[in-house]
Amino acid sequence: MKIYICFPQGKAKALTMSYDDGRQQDERLVEIFNRYGIRGTFNLNYGRMGKDQDPPRISRERAIELYKGHEIATHTLTHPTIARCPLTEAAEEILQDRRGLEGLFGRPVRGHAYPNGSYSQEIKQLFAHLGIAYGRVVTSVPDFELPTDPLEWHPTCHHNDPQLMEKAAYFADFPKKQYLKLMYVWGHSYEFDNNQNWEVIEEFCRFMGGREDIWYATNIEIIDYMDAAKRLQFTVDNRKVYNPSAASVWISVEDNNYVEVKGGSLTDLSAWG
Repeated sequence: MKIYICFPQGKAKALTMSYDDGRQQDERLVEIFNRYGIRGTFNLNYGRMGKDQDPPRISRERAIELYKGHEIATHTLTHPTIARCPLTEAAEEILQDRRGLEGLFGRPVRGHAYPNGSYSQEIKQLFAHLGIAYGRVVTSVPDFELPTDPLEWHPTCHHNDPQLMEKAAYFADFPKKQYLKLMYVWGHSYEFDNNQNWEVIEEFCRFMGGREDIWYATNIEIIDYMDAAKRLQFTVDNRKVYNPSAASVWISVEDNNYVEVKGGSLTDLSAWG
């Protein structure tokens, strides 16, 4: 019996977005995301929230309402180039950022985007021990693959990539469901003001939104879902599967049958194969 892991509802494609710094332009970006059903991860420096910088930062009070339905992730407390810092300073930066954001939003904050794209193998190991589930880097790899190392997660492209819409069209039209494909776009919302090109993200979200075959997910949702998928326990003949996680995982059986394996359940797949 042939079994494939799927994204939720049997989908084989996922789209996620990642935006750094929490600047005032996030107001407009979130409105665009919400209008087209796009889900994003917003990486915030708790120690800089509400600062009257150029451009200003979103205030802590406003952030609670603004980012509803999206993920909040860490970006260090004050945005240092952490690969140049002592590991004790890097630990303090990530823990204080987590502490502040978790207190503000009232939930665990487990994601990260490395400030200035700065990281090292030692920092990756340190952050994993300090409760960080993934770390996004800035170097793009346009292969539409899931991360092999979540603490060195390469996006597909920056939104200023001149081939953004070509990549989007390739991804949207990709027909083969035997692969799991992910498109991951990142940037800073203030760049749209700086470059006077808000039409770039408008066009992208309009084109990509509302598609029944795409899972619109935050970064942590993808990480947690794939972790749950890895924990599925199959019998040798693939006719039964136990899901020890709390969350459902979807699989395909013999290509065209999509089965939800609910959390904590033993599912008999014989009827589909």
